[in-house]
Amino acid sequence: MNSIRTSVRAYENWLKAEIGADFVEGDLDEKHRKMRSSAFAFLRATYWRWAETILEICPELAEAPEVLAIGDTHLENFGTWRDSEGRLIWGANDFDDAASMPYVLDLVRLATSALLVRGRGDPPAREVCRAIADGYAAGLANPAPVVLERDHKWLRKAVLLPELERKAFWSKFDIRTRNPIRPDYERRLRASMPDPRSECRFAPRQAGTGSLGRARFVACGEWRGGPVLREAKRLTISAWSCRFDPKARAILAETIATGRCRAPDPHYGVKDDILVRRLSPNSRKLEVKTAADEFLSPRMLALMGHEIANCQADDPHRVPLLQADLRRRGKDWLCNAAEAAAEAMIGEQSEFA
Repeated sequence: MNSIRTSVRAYENWLKAEIGADFVEGDLDEKHRKMRSSAFAFLRATYWRWAETILEICPELAEAPEVLAIGDTHLENFGTWRDSEGRLIWGANDFDDAASMPYVLDLVRLATSALLVRGRGDPPAREVCRAIADGYAAGLANPAPVVLERDHKWLRKAVLLPELERKAFWSKFDIRTRNPIRPDYERRLRASMPDPRSECRFAPRQAGTGSLGRARFVACGEWRGGPVLREAKRLTISAWSCRFDPKARAILAETIATGRCRAPDPHYGVKDDILVRRLSPNSRKLEVKTAADEFLSPRMLALMGHEIANCQADDPHRVPLLQADLRRRGKDWLCNAAEAAAEAMIGEQSEFA
Protein backbone atom coordinates (compact mmCIF):
# COMPACT_ATOMS: atom_id res chain seq x y z
CA MET A 1 0.00 0.00 0.00
CA ASN A 2 1.46 3.38 -0.97
CA SER A 3 1.65 6.21 1.56
CA ILE A 4 -1.20 8.64 2.03
CA ARG A 5 0.85 11.55 0.73
CA THR A 6 1.76 9.61 -2.43
CA SER A 7 -1.89 8.66 -2.83
CA VAL A 8 -3.05 12.29 -2.50
CA ARG A 9 -0.62 13.45 -5.17
CA ALA A 10 -1.58 10.63 -7.52
CA TYR A 11 -5.31 11.29 -7.11
CA GLU A 12 -5.01 15.03 -7.62
CA ASN A 13 -2.89 14.50 -10.74
CA TRP A 14 -5.49 12.03 -12.06
CA LEU A 15 -8.34 14.45 -11.33
CA LYS A 16 -6.54 17.29 -13.11
CA ALA A 17 -5.96 15.12 -16.18
CA GLU A 18 -9.53 13.78 -16.06
CA ILE A 19 -11.45 17.06 -15.95
CA GLY A 20 -8.98 19.55 -17.44
CA ALA A 21 -10.42 23.07 -17.35
CA ASP A 22 -12.91 22.01 -14.66
CA PHE A 23 -10.09 21.39 -12.19
CA VAL A 24 -10.00 24.11 -9.50
CA GLU A 25 -6.45 24.25 -8.19
CA GLY A 26 -7.37 26.91 -5.65
CA ASP A 27 -9.66 24.48 -3.80
CA LEU A 28 -6.83 22.17 -2.79
CA ASP A 29 -5.48 24.24 0.08
CA GLU A 30 -8.94 24.27 1.65
CA LYS A 31 -9.33 20.54 1.05
CA HIS A 32 -5.98 19.79 2.70
CA ARG A 33 -6.86 22.05 5.61
CA LYS A 34 -10.05 20.11 6.18
CA MET A 35 -8.19 16.80 5.91
CA ARG A 36 -5.87 17.94 8.69
CA SER A 37 -8.70 19.20 10.90
CA SER A 38 -10.21 15.86 11.96
CA ALA A 39 -10.35 12.18 11.10
CA PHE A 40 -14.02 12.58 10.09
CA ALA A 41 -13.20 15.36 7.62
CA PHE A 42 -10.29 13.27 6.36
CA LEU A 43 -12.67 10.38 5.67
CA ARG A 44 -15.05 12.69 3.81
CA ALA A 45 -12.27 14.15 1.67
CA THR A 46 -10.59 10.91 0.62
CA TYR A 47 -13.11 8.51 -0.88
CA TRP A 48 -10.57 7.46 -3.49
CA ARG A 49 -8.28 6.35 -0.63
CA TRP A 50 -11.12 4.35 0.90
CA ALA A 51 -11.50 2.58 -2.46
CA GLU A 52 -7.76 1.84 -2.47
CA THR A 53 -7.54 0.47 1.04
CA ILE A 54 -10.81 -0.83 2.51
CA LEU A 55 -10.54 -4.35 1.08
CA GLU A 56 -7.00 -4.59 2.46
CA ILE A 57 -8.19 -3.39 5.88
CA CYS A 58 -11.24 -5.68 5.84
CA PRO A 59 -10.67 -8.41 3.21
CA GLU A 60 -13.74 -10.33 4.41
CA LEU A 61 -15.96 -7.65 2.87
CA ALA A 62 -14.88 -8.46 -0.68
CA GLU A 63 -17.02 -11.60 -0.85
CA ALA A 64 -20.32 -9.78 -0.21
CA PRO A 65 -22.83 -9.57 -3.08
CA GLU A 66 -22.48 -6.52 -5.28
CA VAL A 67 -25.15 -3.88 -5.85
CA LEU A 68 -25.31 -0.36 -7.20
CA ALA A 69 -24.29 1.43 -3.99
CA ILE A 70 -23.87 5.01 -2.79
CA GLY A 71 -20.11 4.65 -2.32
CA ASP A 72 -19.16 7.81 -0.41
CA THR A 73 -21.53 7.18 2.49
CA HIS A 74 -21.07 9.07 5.77
CA LEU A 75 -23.07 10.93 8.41
CA GLU A 76 -23.23 14.14 6.37
CA ASN A 77 -24.36 12.44 3.16
CA PHE A 78 -28.00 13.01 4.10
CA GLY A 79 -30.30 15.93 3.59
CA THR A 80 -33.76 17.09 2.60
CA TRP A 81 -35.57 18.01 -0.62
CA ARG A 82 -39.06 18.35 -2.05
CA ASP A 83 -40.28 15.54 -4.29
CA SER A 84 -42.56 15.88 -7.34
CA GLU A 85 -45.60 16.00 -5.02
CA GLY A 86 -44.10 18.83 -2.95
CA ARG A 87 -43.55 16.54 0.03
CA LEU A 88 -40.55 17.09 2.29
CA ILE A 89 -38.21 14.09 1.93
CA TRP A 90 -35.15 13.11 3.94
CA GLY A 91 -32.46 10.77 2.68
CA ALA A 92 -29.07 10.29 1.05
CA ASN A 93 -28.34 13.24 -1.20
CA ASP A 94 -24.82 12.78 -2.62
CA PHE A 95 -24.24 10.03 -5.17
CA ASP A 96 -21.11 11.33 -6.88
CA ASP A 97 -19.27 8.04 -6.29
CA ALA A 98 -22.10 5.59 -6.91
CA ALA A 99 -20.84 2.34 -8.41
CA SER A 100 -21.31 -1.42 -8.33
CA MET A 101 -19.53 -2.77 -5.23
CA PRO A 102 -20.05 -5.14 -2.27
CA TYR A 103 -23.22 -3.88 -0.56
CA VAL A 104 -21.65 -3.96 2.91
CA LEU A 105 -19.28 -1.10 2.10
CA ASP A 106 -22.01 1.54 2.39
CA LEU A 107 -22.81 0.26 5.88
CA VAL A 108 -19.17 0.06 6.97
CA ARG A 109 -18.36 3.55 5.73
CA LEU A 110 -21.40 5.05 7.47
CA ALA A 111 -20.53 3.25 10.71
CA THR A 112 -16.88 4.30 10.41
CA SER A 113 -17.88 7.95 10.06
CA ALA A 114 -20.09 7.66 13.15
CA LEU A 115 -17.25 6.17 15.20
CA LEU A 116 -14.93 8.99 14.09
CA VAL A 117 -17.24 11.71 15.45
CA ARG A 118 -18.35 9.80 18.55
CA GLY A 119 -17.37 11.54 21.77
CA ARG A 120 -17.66 10.97 25.47
CA GLY A 121 -21.24 10.31 26.42
CA ASP A 122 -22.26 9.10 22.93
CA PRO A 123 -23.54 5.55 22.43
CA PRO A 124 -20.89 2.80 22.46
CA ALA A 125 -19.54 1.50 19.15
CA ARG A 126 -21.58 -1.69 19.23
CA GLU A 127 -24.82 0.23 19.82
CA VAL A 128 -24.01 2.58 16.94
CA CYS A 129 -23.33 -0.29 14.57
CA ARG A 130 -26.28 -2.36 15.76
CA ALA A 131 -28.65 0.56 15.06
CA ILE A 132 -27.31 0.94 11.51
CA ALA A 133 -27.46 -2.81 10.82
CA ASP A 134 -30.98 -3.16 12.26
CA GLY A 135 -32.19 -0.19 10.23
CA TYR A 136 -30.69 -1.65 7.09
CA ALA A 137 -32.33 -5.03 7.68
CA ALA A 138 -35.68 -3.32 8.24
CA GLY A 139 -35.18 -1.29 5.07
CA LEU A 140 -34.50 -4.38 2.97
CA ALA A 141 -37.68 -5.96 4.35
CA ASN A 142 -39.77 -2.89 3.57
CA PRO A 143 -37.93 -0.31 1.43
CA ALA A 144 -39.72 3.04 1.26
CA PRO A 145 -38.68 6.69 1.11
CA VAL A 146 -38.60 8.74 4.30
CA VAL A 147 -41.47 11.21 3.86
CA LEU A 148 -41.67 13.86 6.59
CA GLU A 149 -45.17 15.19 5.93
CA ARG A 150 -47.01 12.86 8.31
CA ASP A 151 -44.49 10.49 9.90
CA HIS A 152 -41.13 11.04 11.64
CA LYS A 153 -42.21 14.15 13.53
CA TRP A 154 -38.97 14.14 15.53
CA LEU A 155 -36.91 14.28 12.34
CA ARG A 156 -39.07 16.97 10.78
CA LYS A 157 -38.48 19.16 13.84
CA ALA A 158 -34.73 18.53 13.61
CA VAL A 159 -34.37 19.45 9.92
CA LEU A 160 -36.73 22.41 9.47
CA LEU A 161 -34.81 25.66 9.72
CA PRO A 162 -36.11 28.41 12.02
CA GLU A 163 -36.74 31.83 10.55
CA LEU A 164 -33.32 33.34 11.35
CA GLU A 165 -31.49 30.40 9.79
CA ARG A 166 -33.69 30.51 6.69
CA LYS A 167 -32.79 34.18 6.30
CA ALA A 168 -29.11 33.36 6.77
CA PHE A 169 -29.33 30.64 4.13
CA TRP A 170 -30.61 33.03 1.49
CA SER A 171 -28.15 35.75 2.49
CA LYS A 172 -25.26 33.41 1.66
CA PHE A 173 -26.38 33.48 -1.96
CA ASP A 174 -27.01 37.21 -2.30
CA ILE A 175 -24.97 37.56 -5.49
CA ARG A 176 -24.59 41.20 -6.48
CA THR A 177 -21.71 41.11 -8.99
CA ARG A 178 -21.49 39.55 -12.43
CA ASN A 179 -19.10 36.62 -12.45
CA PRO A 180 -17.70 34.85 -15.50
CA ILE A 181 -19.08 31.38 -16.09
CA ARG A 182 -18.43 28.86 -18.83
CA PRO A 183 -21.20 28.67 -21.46
CA ASP A 184 -21.93 24.97 -20.83
CA TYR A 185 -22.56 25.58 -17.11
CA GLU A 186 -24.65 28.67 -17.84
CA ARG A 187 -26.81 26.74 -20.31
CA ARG A 188 -27.40 23.90 -17.84
CA LEU A 189 -28.22 26.26 -14.98
CA ARG A 190 -30.56 28.44 -17.06
CA ALA A 191 -32.37 25.38 -18.41
CA SER A 192 -33.05 24.22 -14.84
CA MET A 193 -34.70 27.50 -13.81
CA PRO A 194 -38.51 27.84 -13.77
CA ASP A 195 -38.12 30.55 -16.44
CA PRO A 196 -34.85 30.06 -18.38
CA ARG A 197 -35.21 33.55 -19.90
CA SER A 198 -35.31 35.35 -16.55
CA GLU A 199 -32.34 37.32 -15.25
CA CYS A 200 -29.79 35.16 -13.41
CA ARG A 201 -26.65 35.94 -11.48
CA PHE A 202 -23.89 33.35 -11.41
CA ALA A 203 -21.00 32.72 -9.06
CA PRO A 204 -18.43 30.02 -8.40
CA ARG A 205 -19.06 28.13 -5.19
CA GLN A 206 -16.60 26.44 -2.85
CA ALA A 207 -18.47 23.79 -0.90
CA GLY A 208 -18.29 20.20 0.21
CA THR A 209 -15.13 18.32 1.12
CA GLY A 210 -14.53 15.37 -1.19
CA SER A 211 -15.64 17.36 -4.25
CA LEU A 212 -13.23 20.25 -3.65
CA GLY A 213 -11.09 20.62 -6.73
CA ARG A 214 -14.00 20.28 -9.16
CA ALA A 215 -15.82 23.20 -10.77
CA ARG A 216 -19.02 24.22 -8.99
CA PHE A 217 -21.31 27.16 -9.73
CA VAL A 218 -24.58 28.57 -8.45
CA ALA A 219 -27.26 30.53 -10.27
CA CYS A 220 -29.52 32.89 -8.35
CA GLY A 221 -32.64 34.45 -9.76
CA GLU A 222 -36.10 35.73 -8.88
CA TRP A 223 -39.29 34.03 -9.95
CA ARG A 224 -42.83 35.17 -9.13
CA GLY A 225 -41.93 37.05 -6.01
CA GLY A 226 -39.15 35.00 -4.46
CA PRO A 227 -35.58 33.77 -4.85
CA VAL A 228 -34.60 30.67 -6.85
CA LEU A 229 -31.28 28.83 -6.59
CA ARG A 230 -29.63 26.13 -8.67
CA GLU A 231 -26.21 24.52 -8.33
CA ALA A 232 -24.09 22.84 -11.00
CA LYS A 233 -20.97 20.80 -10.30
CA ARG A 234 -18.61 18.66 -12.31
CA LEU A 235 -18.74 14.92 -11.77
CA THR A 236 -16.26 12.21 -12.69
CA ILE A 237 -16.39 8.46 -12.82
CA SER A 238 -16.64 6.99 -9.31
CA ALA A 239 -13.30 6.47 -7.57
CA TRP A 240 -14.47 2.89 -6.94
CA SER A 241 -14.95 2.25 -10.65
CA CYS A 242 -11.64 3.94 -11.40
CA ARG A 243 -9.96 1.47 -9.03
CA PHE A 244 -11.78 -1.74 -9.93
CA ASP A 245 -13.24 -1.16 -13.41
CA PRO A 246 -11.06 1.46 -15.12
CA LYS A 247 -12.77 0.94 -18.50
CA ALA A 248 -16.11 2.05 -17.05
CA ARG A 249 -17.14 5.59 -18.02
CA ALA A 250 -20.77 5.79 -16.87
CA ILE A 251 -21.65 8.21 -14.08
CA LEU A 252 -24.38 6.47 -12.08
CA ALA A 253 -25.44 9.26 -9.70
CA GLU A 254 -28.82 9.87 -11.32
CA THR A 255 -29.50 6.14 -11.72
CA ILE A 256 -29.29 5.45 -7.98
CA ALA A 257 -30.88 8.76 -6.94
CA THR A 258 -34.04 7.99 -8.91
CA GLY A 259 -34.40 4.34 -7.85
CA ARG A 260 -37.78 2.66 -7.36
CA CYS A 261 -37.66 2.91 -3.54
CA ARG A 262 -36.97 6.64 -3.36
CA ALA A 263 -38.96 9.84 -3.80
CA PRO A 264 -36.37 11.79 -5.82
CA ASP A 265 -35.87 15.49 -6.24
CA PRO A 266 -37.30 16.31 -9.70
CA HIS A 267 -34.64 19.03 -10.06
CA TYR A 268 -31.74 16.58 -9.67
CA GLY A 269 -30.19 15.53 -12.97
CA VAL A 270 -26.87 14.67 -14.64
CA LYS A 271 -26.01 15.47 -18.24
CA ASP A 272 -22.61 15.64 -19.92
CA ASP A 273 -20.90 14.96 -16.57
CA ILE A 274 -22.51 18.01 -14.94
CA LEU A 275 -24.90 17.59 -12.02
CA VAL A 276 -27.59 20.25 -11.55
CA ARG A 277 -29.85 20.43 -8.51
CA ARG A 278 -32.04 22.86 -6.62
CA LEU A 279 -30.83 24.56 -3.44
CA SER A 280 -33.15 25.96 -0.79
CA PRO A 281 -33.67 25.77 2.98
CA ASN A 282 -35.67 22.62 2.21
CA SER A 283 -33.16 21.23 -0.32
CA ARG A 284 -29.87 21.05 1.49
CA LYS A 285 -27.29 18.86 3.16
CA LEU A 286 -27.49 18.37 6.93
CA GLU A 287 -24.33 18.91 8.99
CA VAL A 288 -23.27 17.11 12.16
CA LYS A 289 -22.27 20.34 13.87
CA THR A 290 -25.87 21.58 13.84
CA ALA A 291 -27.30 18.56 15.66
CA ALA A 292 -24.50 16.23 16.78
CA ASP A 293 -26.59 14.50 19.47
CA GLU A 294 -29.38 13.70 17.01
CA PHE A 295 -26.97 12.39 14.38
CA LEU A 296 -25.65 9.74 16.75
CA SER A 297 -28.98 8.77 18.26
CA PRO A 298 -30.02 5.14 17.63
CA ARG A 299 -33.19 6.21 15.79
CA MET A 300 -31.26 8.48 13.40
CA LEU A 301 -28.60 5.85 12.74
CA ALA A 302 -31.31 3.23 12.13
CA LEU A 303 -33.02 5.56 9.66
CA MET A 304 -29.70 6.10 7.85
CA GLY A 305 -29.30 2.33 7.61
CA HIS A 306 -32.86 2.11 6.27
CA GLU A 307 -32.09 4.74 3.63
CA ILE A 308 -29.03 2.80 2.47
CA ALA A 309 -31.38 -0.14 1.93
CA ASN A 310 -33.76 2.12 -0.02
CA CYS A 311 -30.91 3.01 -2.36
CA GLN A 312 -29.63 -0.55 -2.75
CA ALA A 313 -33.00 -2.26 -3.20
CA ASP A 314 -33.66 -0.98 -6.70
CA ASP A 315 -33.37 -4.52 -8.11
CA PRO A 316 -35.92 -6.54 -6.10
CA HIS A 317 -34.45 -9.83 -7.29
CA ARG A 318 -31.20 -9.16 -5.43
CA VAL A 319 -32.79 -8.28 -2.10
CA PRO A 320 -33.10 -11.92 -0.88
CA LEU A 321 -29.40 -12.38 -1.69
CA LEU A 322 -28.48 -9.39 0.46
CA GLN A 323 -30.72 -10.58 3.29
CA ALA A 324 -29.17 -14.04 3.27
CA ASP A 325 -25.65 -12.62 3.34
CA LEU A 326 -26.55 -10.25 6.16
CA ARG A 327 -27.86 -13.14 8.29
CA ARG A 328 -24.71 -15.14 7.61
CA ARG A 329 -22.46 -12.38 8.92
CA GLY A 330 -23.75 -12.61 12.48
CA LYS A 331 -24.03 -9.96 15.18
CA ASP A 332 -20.75 -8.01 15.40
CA TRP A 333 -19.42 -8.02 11.85
CA LEU A 334 -20.24 -4.35 11.23
CA CYS A 335 -18.69 -3.13 14.48
CA ASN A 336 -15.52 -5.15 13.88
CA ALA A 337 -15.12 -3.80 10.36
CA ALA A 338 -15.95 -0.20 11.29
CA GLU A 339 -13.52 -0.19 14.22
CA ALA A 340 -10.73 -1.49 11.99
CA ALA A 341 -11.51 1.09 9.30
CA ALA A 342 -11.75 3.93 11.84
CA GLU A 343 -8.38 3.00 13.31
CA ALA A 344 -6.85 3.05 9.83
CA MET A 345 -8.40 6.45 9.04
CA ILE A 346 -7.10 7.93 12.30
CA GLY A 347 -3.61 6.65 11.51
CA GLU A 348 -3.60 8.03 7.97
CA GLN A 349 -5.04 11.37 9.02
CA SER A 350 -2.32 11.68 11.65
CA GLU A 351 0.33 10.82 9.05
CA PHE A 352 -1.08 13.40 6.61
CA ALA A 353 -1.41 16.11 9.24
